[in-house]
Amino acid sequence: MAEEKKPDYTPASPVKRTLAWIGIAYMVILVALTTYFYYTAKALGNLGPLLAVPGLIGLGALALVSWRSTGKPGKAAAISAAVLCWLLALITLPIGIVGLLSNFGG
Repeated sequence: MAEEKKPDYTPASPVKRTLAWIGIAYMVILVALTTYFYYTAKALGNLGPLLAVPGLIGLGALALVSWRSTGKPGKAAAISAAVLCWLLALITLPIGIVGLLSNFGG
């Protein structure tokens, strides 16, 4: 009898991959902030709303990915959660941009 060969690795679930992409977005932001600090010796302030935007976008995507891959939460709940998160991100983005630009005023 021939033995079935098991794969050498198990790919990550779609939910884990979505969370990894959210982490990559925050890592890029962290590198940019650190580079700016090293270059100018000034830390940027008022970034709270702007730093919430990638998390809100990712949370909306995570709700949809979770629904498509596991069936939980339900379709209506996943779509409404995604829309709510994306609307909050859209509302928060201008506030975050104003906070970022306040660092460069005279």
